[in-house]
Amino acid sequence: MKDTGWVALSEFLRNPGAVGSAFPASMKMVDHLLGPLDWSKIALLIEYGPGSGRFTFEILRRMCPDARLMAIETGAEFARSLRSDCDDHRLIVVEGSAAQVNHHLGRHGLGQADFVVTGLPFSTLGPAEGDAIMRETALALKPSGQLAAYQMRTAIRPLIERHFSDLRDAYEWWNIPPCHLYWASGPNRNA
Repeated sequence: MKDTGWVALSEFLRNPGAVGSAFPASMKMVDHLLGPLDWSKIALLIEYGPGSGRFTFEILRRMCPDARLMAIETGAEFARSLRSDCDDHRLIVVEGSAAQVNHHLGRHGLGQADFVVTGLPFSTLGPAEGDAIMRETALALKPSGQLAAYQMRTAIRPLIERHFSDLRDAYEWWNIPPCHLYWASGPNRNA
């Protein structure tokens, strides 16, 4: 993987509301968020807002050889960079919105996912958009599916609590900026 910090900085400067941070996630935070996942049980993982690919490349490194990763990115430059920097056949890069996750899954002939990882900046999304993304996420996951999120602020917490039955959280200081971490299970399809 090549250094993608310049892509992250340029996209942040171009559209700060759509990019969570000008700095790629620290490996300490990546390990903290991804460490609890049972990789042997993940056949399909979806990543919202892969950005420069810090989580994407680490997810691919940990995934089983026959698993798939769908990375949904709204930023054209981030999507282009991921496609050119990664030739792993397990990765599907989609340029589009996380609110359309079920459409993207259907278009690629994929069923429900085992896991969703997101770093989307929910604090900059409108309430209706954030709720729509979380509702579609619950529908995109298998009943045993789970969500992991990293956020600078806590705006995502009530959305997770509305759309998932179980929530665990932590805080990662070793990141610029430090982040709240969330792991949720029990997707609620009726919220």
